[in-house]
Amino acid sequence: MGKGTLVDGLSKGLRKVEIAVRWDPSPAGQPSTDLDLVAATYTAGDPHGDAAYLVHFDSRSPDGTITLNRDSKDGQGFGYDEVMTLELDRLDVRYARVVVGVVIQQRPAERTFVSVRNPGLRIREGYTVLAEGDFGDVLGATAATVAEFVRDGTGPWELRSGLRGFEGDPVDFTRTMGAARRP
Repeated sequence: MGKGTLVDGLSKGLRKVEIAVRWDPSPAGQPSTDLDLVAATYTAGDPHGDAAYLVHFDSRSPDGTITLNRDSKDGQGFGYDEVMTLELDRLDVRYARVVVGVVIQQRPAERTFVSVRNPGLRIREGYTVLAEGDFGDVLGATAATVAEFVRDGTGPWELRSGLRGFEGDPVDFTRTMGAARRP
């Protein structure tokens, strides 16, 4: 994932995880850059099919287990600009997979990660950083999956980190982001 590569491997027994994205504002005179976190949940019966529900800036989880705590439209602020919390230990047993991605809003002009100034990603549980990095491996992408959380039955949640780019419309990304990690 470029410098600050995401940690590969599995972390076991995750309960409450925070995913945070940061970026610097666009230069003066340029349109604002807007990155959005999105999470898709999948049922145990169809873990790579259609998402049961999506959580993003305009949509909440029905049970309150996935929340967007901070939403930025331009990267202005201190530290991380966009923050999402996943309370995995509270997710109903029917959910076996959660995929999290980052989408670059494509208005007023098309953008890829190469045009995002100083982007960064951090995934942590409490004070333990599980993964962090930049988007250097997907510079030509308009969106990317950044994490996949999985469990087998009622077993513990595990993180499968990694970055996969997507080129195209953000709406198409939300429809296909779960298929990106199909085994």
